[in-house]
Amino acid sequence: MRIWNVNRKSALFLIGGTVAAIMMLAACSSVSQPSLVAPASDPGSKSSESEADFEIIVYQGEDVLGGQAIRFSDVLAHGKPVVLNMWAGLCPACRTEMPMLQEVYNGYGGRLLVIGVDIGPIVGLGSEEDARALLDELEITFPVGTTPDTTVIRDYKVIGMPTTYTIKPNGEIIEQWTGVLTEDQLHGRIEALLEAAEG
Repeated sequence: MRIWNVNRKSALFLIGGTVAAIMMLAACSSVSQPSLVAPASDPGSKSSESEADFEIIVYQGEDVLGGQAIRFSDVLAHGKPVVLNMWAGLCPACRTEMPMLQEVYNGYGGRLLVIGVDIGPIVGLGSEEDARALLDELEITFPVGTTPDTTVIRDYKVIGMPTTYTIKPNGEIIEQWTGVLTEDQLHGRIEALLEAAEG
């Protein structure tokens, strides 16, 4: 029986690479991140104080969000916990997750805000038309828009899609999750968000 031999230098390289990858993943999927966005004083005001605030051009849900061209700080100014989902029209994983976000939107009523931000045009995974077509196909009714601010990728540490954030009304990110959440995972995070927002 032949045994695969790895010399000491190769073994150290493999171990070092594995440790570096684990450290990078831990840094990217941080929990209890500091506040990225300070909420505006009221839904109609515009805040430019935070570099992580960004413009949203609303596809649907203007009546919920308060306008067709808003900022994320305006969303927080409603005083509710927020589930923010970064997605794209041609992202298969996003297609899988969106119906679960719709269930959250339907089930939790006025206790929180769910908002999807289409970053497909920024990352090359679909146009506005692709995004709108997916919304229609899946019968998504929660508020959705896009952003022209490319810095949102850097500021929100987007390393894949979908990326979902649970955010307290003061702008503090409770958790960031990259990839599709299962129904149980999503509901667990919603309950944790609501508990944190009340505390």
